[in-house]
Amino acid sequence: MRNNIERQVGVLILVLVVALMCYSVVRASTEAPTKQKPSEYQVNIQDFSFEPDTVSVPVGATVTWTNKDEEPHTVFSNDDVFKSKALDTDEKFSFKFTKAGTYKYFCSVHPKMVATIEVGSSDKKSAPMKMENKRRGSD
Repeated sequence: MRNNIERQVGVLILVLVVALMCYSVVRASTEAPTKQKPSEYQVNIQDFSFEPDTVSVPVGATVTWTNKDEEPHTVFSNDDVFKSKALDTDEKFSFKFTKAGTYKYFCSVHPKMVATIEVGSSDKKSAPMKMENKRRGSD
């Protein structure tokens, strides 16, 4: 009889351990953080250019420009949607894009410095600091 009780206790412990393991796996899978798309993008102003010169972002993304040059620069959109003050070395300017579209911009101090922000739908997949690749024949 004692052997039977020990076996039942052993089985009960095994069942409890398996149940706890299953609970942990289920809980971890339901609580795993969802991978979020980046919402902040960086553009460096360096060597009298915007790097990268084209950035694709989803609607709602914030782009931050940082002046890495020794000379002051500005960030002005061609259509007056955003304008920075003159940025000295290591100063930043940020703008949140709330509408889809193509935003061309330039440095008002050095008008030959030009670049583009392409704002797509909020579910558009794009990585920060990368230019959008277009396949041939997809236009």
